[in-house]
Amino acid sequence: MKVTHRLRMSYADAHYGGNLVDGARIMALFGDVATELLIRNDGDEGLFRAYENVEFLAPVHAGDFLEVEGEIIQVGNTSRKMTFSCWIIIKPRPDINESAADLLEERKLACRAVGTCVVPKEKKRCKN
Repeated sequence: MKVTHRLRMSYADAHYGGNLVDGARIMALFGDVATELLIRNDGDEGLFRAYENVEFLAPVHAGDFLEVEGEIIQVGNTSRKMTFSCWIIIKPRPDINESAADLLEERKLACRAVGTCVVPKEKKRCKN
């Protein structure tokens, strides 16, 4: 099962100089994707247990449009192992003017991770 969220980083998301978005914001987006995956799979939001691996590969800035993807790759009794990726798909172009932006010819991988969530047996509502 796979889920994709598309959204724009606002200037309120910028945390550092140069309108750089904090990596924790990307992790929160992974959490949102995980929640949707669990609801679709189990009928419950579940709980995030742990990340095995997180790699920040490119900076994300205010004004960037992102595709945040997640996929359940392994299902245990109560655990759900997932992969996550965050792709930049549109970049603002303030060098041209304040409202210019480019759709990237090739999306750019900004972050990827592997994590595990759990859904307690008593809360699981779906047969998946």
